[in-house]
Amino acid sequence: MYSAPTKQPHPIKNRTSFRDKIPARLVLYFLSWSGFLVSFMMRNDMNIALVAMISNSNATESLNNEHTPKLNLGGASDDQISGIKSWIIGSFFWCYVLSQVVGGIATEALGTKSVFGWSQLATALCSLLMPLAAEVHYAVVIALRSIQGFASGLTWPAMYAIVGYWIPLAERSRFMSSFQGFSIGIGLTYPLCGFIITKFGWPPVFYTTGLLGVSWCLLWYTLAFNTPREHPRITKEELNYIELNVGEEVLNSVTMKVPWRQIFLSLPVWAIGITTFGRIFVHYVFITSGPTFMDSILKFKVSTNGIVSGLPFLGSYVSAVLFCYIADKLLLHKIMTLTNVRKVFTALSQVVPGLLIAALGYIDNIGVLLTFWFIAVMLITASYAGAMANIIDLAPNYGHSGAVLAFCQTIHMSASFISPLTVGYIVTDEKSISQWRIIFVISGIIAVATYIFYQFFATAEIQPWNALRPINNQEDEEAKMVPREKAEKKYIPKST
Repeated sequence: MYSAPTKQPHPIKNRTSFRDKIPARLVLYFLSWSGFLVSFMMRNDMNIALVAMISNSNATESLNNEHTPKLNLGGASDDQISGIKSWIIGSFFWCYVLSQVVGGIATEALGTKSVFGWSQLATALCSLLMPLAAEVHYAVVIALRSIQGFASGLTWPAMYAIVGYWIPLAERSRFMSSFQGFSIGIGLTYPLCGFIITKFGWPPVFYTTGLLGVSWCLLWYTLAFNTPREHPRITKEELNYIELNVGEEVLNSVTMKVPWRQIFLSLPVWAIGITTFGRIFVHYVFITSGPTFMDSILKFKVSTNGIVSGLPFLGSYVSAVLFCYIADKLLLHKIMTLTNVRKVFTALSQVVPGLLIAALGYIDNIGVLLTFWFIAVMLITASYAGAMANIIDLAPNYGHSGAVLAFCQTIHMSASFISPLTVGYIVTDEKSISQWRIIFVISGIIAVATYIFYQFFATAEIQPWNALRPINNQEDEEAKMVPREKAEKKYIPKST
């Protein structure tokens, strides 16, 4: 059951100041965008900082590095170091996967403001404690990273939930682009952390991201509200506009029981979860293992490593917007059916990157290798016009779409810790290109194989177990852009 958070509403006023002239929905967009940006900075700072915490080769360029503390490895041998690094990286994602469903339940009970805000604060506090933990023992680092993973796993279900209350259907696709703040977060993390490590050592990396997280939380608790009626500065005009366009959808979703059994047995849902597992596996090879590869094989200094590791993710934000725009045009002009659009962009996000990553271990020219690397990372974002958007196609109702998302994320986010653990198991000598070659080939095979399952079983048709919205008398933007593939298919009212 999905229910709206209830709270005493504030009096609604007309706009009287410049601050009041800023739409509350625009403020929420900024909070969502910046929230995911900061969240991904705090989760990815370890990927490059760990190189400096352990390695002595290319890790730093500062003259003060002999005074920089190292990670307490507890007397581990050189052969065990690679495994320890993989456990530290992977520890974040064990609890991240487990907390997906918890995030949905917690949001239902407490509301997005509390869940998203407290999860960010917990992650930030763990970042601030990370240098102290590293001096104590690497096991304490793993414990803090696990807490960060659990807390960060709550953010996605929480933010998905608030969209249904705040954003009219015709604006929803544009609002979802705020989630792409995570690409900017990854892209900024590596060069920023590389600069900090070069000048000041690795501990300030965690102090920087932790303080950013705490600062963002103050902004969030000041400006974010679960529902429009709780907002003290929203105008009557904006409130009426929101409630007119989302009121019935939210009201009906309150008494809607999620069909978990049908979701679990749905092949199209499994197709999304399985194919996205392959995409996440490849993506996290780039995200978590990329800085280590560039340090050990390409011999990049940490400042160069940070820039090269971050640039493709900055480009990913642009490519994601571009792919979604192209997909909308293909649908608007009826060039392709919705199902075929989803399959084409999913293939673009997996098959091509899979082939490119498989070739990386056989390329001797650094320029060509980095070109393949950049293209693969940027193409991965095509999934947001493919399989990730497919979730809403199958179950457009608020509540059902959140349940499908939680189910699929539980499947595909397991790749986020399986990927680094696989790297740690195979790459025991980080300077061995032959071992890295095996990882790249395995990643390519997984990406292509999981897409094949999607090609056979995916569809964009609304599933029978979804309780559909009644047709709105006013033709909305989504109806123009996403025509039904079968003209005889009709909307049916939800049962009460």
